[in-house]
This record gives sequence, structure tokens and C-alpha cells, in this order.
Amino acid sequence: LTFLLPVMALLFLTGFSFIKRGKKAAYASAFNAASVYRVEIYKSRYELKVFDEDGWLYTYPVVFGSSEMKDKMMEGDKQTPEGHFKIVHKKIHAEWGPFLLLDYPNKESMEKFQLRKLNGEIPSTAKPGGGIGIHATRNTKEDRFVDYYYNWTLGCISTKRSYAKELYELLPLGTEVTIYP
Repeated sequence: LTFLLPVMALLFLTGFSFIKRGKKAAYASAFNAASVYRVEIYKSRYELKVFDEDGWLYTYPVVFGSSEMKDKMMEGDKQTPEGHFKIVHKKIHAEWGPFLLLDYPNKESMEKFQLRKLNGEIPSTAKPGGGIGIHATRNTKEDRFVDYYYNWTLGCISTKRSYAKELYELLPLGTEVTIYP
């Protein structure tokens, strides 16, 4: 228990919070193109923040692909992309549970990808990859990966199973998701 005190103090000092604002969330239709919600993900803080029209609503702890925490360059690099995306599909994945698919690669990420090819930063035969989303850990035993900031995905954003279920139920298709370094 004593090892938790420094962790809790660090989380408090950095502004990290699992506290939910004291208002009831308005659930938007899953088919609404213009969501009342938006999501901001901060890789350096391991945070996913949900906002509605009134401001900040929730903060969830998340983990990513490689521990290098760079922008996704190409398929197979295990990096989580940075930029502006939208939720384009929702499903219950057999392994990762609630899954919110992002529109990666989109126009913005394809422009970065093509520029990197032209500059010789990645091989000319490289592919951008795809299938990036927000999902749960593989099982509740792996929820500890989130507690210890263990980056394990192939480039997706992962959170605890119960949090992924909340996000799946709350966020409709079309929700804007911005991923920051």
C-alpha cells in the first residue's frame, strides 16, 4: 500500500483524475454525424479526455504501441498515430472487447506518410497501416498494463475493459479524436 502513495501523489500533482464531472452525460445517437463529444488523447500523459459542449467530462488512463511514443510512420512500426481523426466504426472485437475504429489513415496522415516517403524517412515500398482504434485490454488481468503505463499494442490506444465499455456506450460514430504527442 505504501508504494501507491507516491504514485497517487504524482497523479494528483500532474492533474490526472478519474473524477467524473457531476452532471449526467447526454448520450448521442450512434448514427449522429455531428457528435456532442470530442476526445483528446495525450500520449505523453497517458490520458484520454472526453469533452462535451460544456467542457471537460471524463479522463481515462490509456496506453499505446511502442514505448518510443513517436508518431506512426508506417505499417508495422508499433507507433500510435498523431493528428485529427474520427470514430468511423464500432464493434465488439473477439480479443480486445469494445473497439472504436478511427479513420486512420485519413487525408492528413496520408499527406504526412507521402512526405516521409519523398524525404526518404521510410522505404518507398512502405504502407501506411490501418486498423487503429481505441479498445480494451485483452482481459481484466491485463488491466494492470494500464496502471503501470505498459505500452503493448500494435499502435492502438488501449484502456481498461470497464473504461473501454463506457467509451463504447458514450461516444457515437463521427466523434472527433485528436491524438497529441
